[in-house]
Amino acid sequence: MTGRFRKYQNDLIKFLRSTDFSKAIVLTIAIVVPIGFFSNFGTLEIGVSLAMGCLLSSPSDVPGSFKHKVLGIMAAALLGTVSFCIAGYAALSLWMLIPMLAIMMFSISFLSVYGFRASLVTFSGLLAVVLSFANISSGIEIWEKSILIGIGGIWYLLVSVSWYLIKPERATEQLIGETMELTSQYLRLRVQLYRPDTDEQEIQKRLFQSQTDLNEHHESLREILISKRQSSGSSGYGRKRLMIFIDLVDMLELAMANPIDQRTMLTSFKEDQDEVNVFADFSLKMAKQLEDIALAVQKNSELPKNEIPEALKTIEAALDKFRRKIDLGKRREEMILLRNLFDYQSRQANKINNIDRILRNLEGKPRLLVKEKEVRKFLTQQEYSLNTLQNNLNFDSAIFRHSLRLAIVVLVGYFIGTFFSVQNAYWILLTVVVIMRPNYGLTKVRTRKRIIGTLIGAAIAVGIVFITQNTTVYAILGILSLTLAFSLIQRNYTTAAIFITLSIIFIYALLQPDVINVIQYRVIDTMIGAGLAAFGNLILWPKWESENLNKVIAASVKANLKYLEEIDHYYHDKRSLPVSYKLARKRAFLDMGELSGAFQRMTQEPKSRQKQLSLIYEIVGLNHTFLSALASLGTYIRTHPTTSASKDFETYTNGIIINLKNSLNILEEKVLIRKKSEEITNAGKALQDKFDKLAEKRDLEIKAGKQKIDRQMRFQLQEAHLVTKQLEWLLDISEKLKLNMEKLNVG
Repeated sequence: MTGRFRKYQNDLIKFLRSTDFSKAIVLTIAIVVPIGFFSNFGTLEIGVSLAMGCLLSSPSDVPGSFKHKVLGIMAAALLGTVSFCIAGYAALSLWMLIPMLAIMMFSISFLSVYGFRASLVTFSGLLAVVLSFANISSGIEIWEKSILIGIGGIWYLLVSVSWYLIKPERATEQLIGETMELTSQYLRLRVQLYRPDTDEQEIQKRLFQSQTDLNEHHESLREILISKRQSSGSSGYGRKRLMIFIDLVDMLELAMANPIDQRTMLTSFKEDQDEVNVFADFSLKMAKQLEDIALAVQKNSELPKNEIPEALKTIEAALDKFRRKIDLGKRREEMILLRNLFDYQSRQANKINNIDRILRNLEGKPRLLVKEKEVRKFLTQQEYSLNTLQNNLNFDSAIFRHSLRLAIVVLVGYFIGTFFSVQNAYWILLTVVVIMRPNYGLTKVRTRKRIIGTLIGAAIAVGIVFITQNTTVYAILGILSLTLAFSLIQRNYTTAAIFITLSIIFIYALLQPDVINVIQYRVIDTMIGAGLAAFGNLILWPKWESENLNKVIAASVKANLKYLEEIDHYYHDKRSLPVSYKLARKRAFLDMGELSGAFQRMTQEPKSRQKQLSLIYEIVGLNHTFLSALASLGTYIRTHPTTSASKDFETYTNGIIINLKNSLNILEEKVLIRKKSEEITNAGKALQDKFDKLAEKRDLEIKAGKQKIDRQMRFQLQEAHLVTKQLEWLLDISEKLKLNMEKLNVG
């Protein structure tokens, strides 16, 4: 429990440090103004109804394009208005209430097939249905209250848009800062692989999750930055933020392109740990610098001093020291390994320096030229059509199952609340609606967080009640807690659960003098709702990850195959980097994130449902390693002068492509393609011979007294070594992937 509390405490401190609470400010203004205004005229319920409309519209106010922001809030306001009105009138008759709950819970939830923002809009509709049961006062007719809720939603939109116009860059700055912070965390995680006592498997799992989070932030930034270019043209601010975004994407690709082989590092540099520690410390320095920049961007404060250029000299010195103390003829492999590490860190340092210069408005980077038609291709478009609904009206759809499950669990919760005469029984329904998610793992996590947050919130509320019984204090705390809860619900659910509990307790404390009873019922209702949500996801048509995993694996393999083909084409024809290359890279990264996410969700499911977990983990690891090797090969070819692609390179590449296609054929139960193994073996020997001849030539130069290597010779050695090693690695991984697919297919 102590460890969990410390983790929660660290998460809370991190959130408070990195957030400007823009949404909380907007929501507070939107709620306080109507409540304060109408309470002066003795019509508090009008103000409360308007505030409810603000609350229902706020969940859809998430980062994205301005157009989507406005449409999302308007859709939430409309859906909240209609849902509250229908549910309010249906609640007047039990015979109408039961079918209404079932139909509305299913139909509203089913609209989330249209994507993430649509799921937030549907959440507003579901919340409106539940809140219709809390119609405490009868001073206003249901239809009047529904209209007020709609007006409240429009009022929230006006406040949100006004805040946006006052601070139009705030959402972009916040998201860029968060992406920088996630990137710095990713760099910091990688450093642990340099340490001999590190659990490599655990770090790899955390890296998978970190990459998934980064991919999601990259998608959000693409939407904001590209949409702004389309609507308002290429402004100086937008162009600079797009340049920063490109650098951040490149930093992730660079990191993935240079995976740290822990065993090789520990074996090759067993006696040279001091030099390795210098490189590890420099990575930590880069992570710290990027984190400090992120904090400055989020807080709109002065940028930290850029210490990277000076720190870069330390790894240059470490590389030079290592070069002087070794016999190059015997330890050329280690020297190239350390040189590649130096090149990688230098490029990462250059990215951070670029970001620093852009933010300081310093010259030094060429003007970014992008074509609008090409840029639009990087946006993930959401299709809003009836076909999407029709295609999901079956049990193969996770959303269909979830919607049906939610409707049944809400009905069960209602019957329990009614049968046992639970005070404020709609709290049970509220907990179910907030917690239940399409997959078991996420529901399980949210259930745990909701219970922890409720218990902590209840404990805090008890403490405050013992300190004061001042209703003014309760009103202030209730409103502040409510705005913070809705501001945090997508970002930090445990903290949101604390504030939800506090807000409900203090709002009800204004209506009922016995606050302790309110706290008691709140905890009980939350426990019942959480239990129903978890149990419902377990027994009512659960969508286990293993059912869909083969499709996710196949998508990732196909994306890697396309990325390899683009790298192959570019190596043969090195002109300007084609858009198809960038799109293939993006797709490979996103599909790898989907696979990592599916595996993570699978580990959260019951043990009986974790079919072939160790095999799946190996396949995920192989896919990830394959993508890393691809990124390494592609990055080297893009950023270094290279010779023409040889016939041996083509032979090796074709062998790898055949292995990937056969992996897909195994999954799809198709006929396998025959591979010419002897030709691939001969090509591998030819590539190795090329490197050996270059190394022999360099050895002769050293013997002749030429200690400083020519730039051209160094690049040729690096190319021969890296390309050969990467091809060997890719072939080995693709063969292992094919073998594991056979095991998976048999299982």
